[in-house]
Amino acid sequence: MVERILIVDDDEEIREALAKNLVSLQYAVETAEDGQDALNKYRKGDFEVILADMVMPNVDGIELLRRIREVSEEVIFLMMTDHPSIGTAVESVKRGADDFITKPFHLEDVKIRILKAIEGRTVRSRLKTVQGLVWGLLLSIPLWLLLGIVLVIFLKG
Repeated sequence: MVERILIVDDDEEIREALAKNLVSLQYAVETAEDGQDALNKYRKGDFEVILADMVMPNVDGIELLRRIREVSEEVIFLMMTDHPSIGTAVESVKRGADDFITKPFHLEDVKIRILKAIEGRTVRSRLKTVQGLVWGLLLSIPLWLLLGIVLVIFLKG
């Protein structure tokens, strides 16, 4: 499956460089010039990954993250900033960002972070499936025991 990525940054050079690099890695890429443009383009299920700058006009990265999380917990959200601090990193992760990328960045680092986030999502999804199966089995055991007891009583009677 080709992952679909939305790149949100008010710096056209960064948007275009990221888009060009990610398209060369076989991702389907769309860009947005700010958070409002991203909200206009975003529909649940349209993108697996969002790369967004933290500081933008109109709707900033934190507000974009908040509004995206209201719609979907599944989409991978990677926050980018050229104003890095421990506080901003903690704030973005606390609000639901999957990772925090500081600018200037190496394109190889962005690629690795995207792959890591996608693998993490896949593992979490599989874990939820296994947990669901385990709970289903645990809940069905008493039912099967009860049916067995009823069958024994019916056959003896």
